[in-house]
Amino acid sequence: MSTARTNDDTWDIATSVGSTAVMVAAARAVETDSEQPLIRDPYAKLLVADAGTGVWEALLDQSLVAKLETLDPDIAAVYHNMRNYQAVRTRFFDAHFADAVQAGVRQVVILASGLDSRAYRLDWPAGTTLYEIDQPKVLEYKAATLGNHGVTPTAERRTVAIDLRQDWPAALRAAGFDAGAPTAWLAEGLLMYLPADAQDRLFEQITELSAPGSRIAAETAANHADERRQQMSERFKKISEQLGLSQGVDVQDLIYHDENRASVRDWLDGHGWHADAVNASDEMRRLNRWVDVPMGDDKDAFAEFVTAVKG
Repeated sequence: MSTARTNDDTWDIATSVGSTAVMVAAARAVETDSEQPLIRDPYAKLLVADAGTGVWEALLDQSLVAKLETLDPDIAAVYHNMRNYQAVRTRFFDAHFADAVQAGVRQVVILASGLDSRAYRLDWPAGTTLYEIDQPKVLEYKAATLGNHGVTPTAERRTVAIDLRQDWPAALRAAGFDAGAPTAWLAEGLLMYLPADAQDRLFEQITELSAPGSRIAAETAANHADERRQQMSERFKKISEQLGLSQGVDVQDLIYHDENRASVRDWLDGHGWHADAVNASDEMRRLNRWVDVPMGDDKDAFAEFVTAVKG
């Protein structure tokens, strides 16, 4: 179970679950500036720069990364693997949307969208409507930050400011969502922050809203061994103190570690979808982005990327 969550907790971009979106955007920014980037996100750095989380903005500073490698090579390897993971994950789900629009889907829903910039950086076909669902303050921060820099969406972007534990299907419909049209869904960086029963309910709701031909992509919740997770948390805390960084909340404290969580692929296959899955570590190796890390021998410690089409 999570140790820092409640059933009615809320957040902005600098606190709790909201701050993890800054971590992901920082990884996209660093990848974009690398010599051979897997993905390009010209807006990630803008979204990170003034977020106010402290430690995640520091990931943009390469001098700090060099110090990290000197202080703790294992933690440095985890950092580089995490950064590569985010690039591989982004690339995979970008391809999901490319396949969906190629198949004629023109309605998109990004669940818990955070600082996702796909509404702004992907080349959407004319007539595409993209819905972003997240906490109000998170959506407000992104819109204000990009708006202040003159950045505009490349699709018709509609925001749905609501917690996914509330009646988000009703709010989505009120924003113009058409349950009779095929939809491309994305649940990226989300499921680990939901307890198992909430995950099941989320997919039930998605299924109810999905016309035949709809597509979904999801990142599953990885299953880290408790002892290894605690060891890594303690080492990250020590390194943060040595670097003079405010660590803020420990991400592991935000995650629900439910042993009885359903397999996303199996759940979808049993509810009218045709699903496939790839382990993230295999995809990282395929793209030559794997870095050896302490938990690298444990496939369960890495998420699966699941895609499915509704029959």
